[in-house]
Amino acid sequence: MSTRKPAPALPSATIVVIREIDSGPEVLLVRRRAGDAFGDSFAFPGGVIDENESNAHIVCEGLSPAEANQVLSTNNGLDYYSAAIRELFEETGILLARNNEGNWIKTDSHLSKQRYALNAGKLGWTEFLQKRKLCMAGDCLHYFAYWETPYIQPKRWQTRFFISQLPDGQSAMHDGAEITDSRWLTPKKALELFEDGSLPMPMPTVHNVRDFAKFKTFKEILNWANQKSSLGIKKIRPAMGMFNGKPRALVPGDVGYEEADSKWLKT
Repeated sequence: MSTRKPAPALPSATIVVIREIDSGPEVLLVRRRAGDAFGDSFAFPGGVIDENESNAHIVCEGLSPAEANQVLSTNNGLDYYSAAIRELFEETGILLARNNEGNWIKTDSHLSKQRYALNAGKLGWTEFLQKRKLCMAGDCLHYFAYWETPYIQPKRWQTRFFISQLPDGQSAMHDGAEITDSRWLTPKKALELFEDGSLPMPMPTVHNVRDFAKFKTFKEILNWANQKSSLGIKKIRPAMGMFNGKPRALVPGDVGYEEADSKWLKT
């Protein structure tokens, strides 16, 4: 019996932005263009870590590289925070960064132009932050989940999930290129639309939205996330197995998961 090697899992970061309205917290879901990973489905903003991510460490406040490493149990932790903030801005226009006075940056036309320059590769991430005299708000990202793509998939990611609250004075506007649609939805409403087939979401998104649906305020979600992080975040790598005689994606803790997870590696 030989052993197959899965495709490498690329380090990436995803961020759940939450805003409070009268009916409770809403999460921001974005739809990617067809052909991309999770194309035509709704998920949280995010993407792969850039090779130049570490250059932005000098423009991050509220979280040191050592602290980020401790939170994520890795040696390049701040890269994930930078990637989450950068991808969120590129995809939605929301920027988790503060100015020299410690205030949130406001959405304006000049900021929008710089965002498009960043997306077009005409402006670097660190260069942009330094020109605007901004610092990433690393202390406003809260780590709560770690997912890895199943072995069976030809393209794989290992993704750290964060939550943050929408800054005052900012709004979401999808880029119209990579992201073709965006919606603010309560977790309960998102699940209703998913169940009736009108809001396709990948498994990790559904799993996390179900967790958020248990809470009535952002503070409750934040307390839950911080408690999870303090206890240590375990990686979740789904595997295709059988449940009640039918194929189903299994997660750690499900009956048959261990066998399904290792089965693909053996030929």
